[in-house]
Amino acid sequence: MRKKLITVIVFLLVLLCGLTGTLLYKGYRCYEERLKEKPLAKAVEEYTKAEDFVKFEDIDEDFVNAVISVEDKRFFTRKGYDFIALFRAIYHNFLARDLIEGGSTISEQIAKNLYLEGKIGILEYKIAEIFIMEALEKNYSKQELFALYANMNYYGDGFWGIAQAADGYYGKKANDLSLGKAAMLAGIPNAPAIYQLSDGYELAKERQEWVLSTMYNNGCISEAELEKAKLEDVKPLQ
Repeated sequence: MRKKLITVIVFLLVLLCGLTGTLLYKGYRCYEERLKEKPLAKAVEEYTKAEDFVKFEDIDEDFVNAVISVEDKRFFTRKGYDFIALFRAIYHNFLARDLIEGGSTISEQIAKNLYLEGKIGILEYKIAEIFIMEALEKNYSKQELFALYANMNYYGDGFWGIAQAADGYYGKKANDLSLGKAAMLAGIPNAPAIYQLSDGYELAKERQEWVLSTMYNNGCISEAELEKAKLEDVKPLQ
């Protein structure tokens, strides 16, 4: 009986290794094919060469801290895939009974937007996404990647990128946002159709307050700044 059990376990392990190897191969092939169709530098330049692209040094610090707090708080210190973020997101979403936090890193989200938009739920695409993420982090600084992320995101109401969102909603430059407005804009890309300010302001305001609380918990702002920002008028221009 013991020998049979060991045989079954060994068989299952071999099968698992085989399936894992097949998925890794398919994912890597998908990664190679995507970059062959469009080299990484070309895909990135489609955003960085845009007239309204905003460089990292011209993005408001509060906005940077807000995005990092809710999307990928170890972004500037972490290298490679973040399993901690994945399991933390699962835990927080379970407690909230809602999708309040994603498990993908900022670099992964960039990879998905550049090459795998709409490819969700298939493991080989997720593996390809990780290979693309590694290529991005190898070839670009974290500051460059953050700027790319902020400029490629959709902020609802027809606004693509932080420059359009800051100007369209508030008549401001990307480096001239108050804490409350920065937190508001940082929360919208999570679900633009829900949080766009033309018809989703109340939900967006709830999201903004959660972003601010997360910033406070991460040590980015003081309690006084938190309370002041929550009371700030962040309604969009009419």
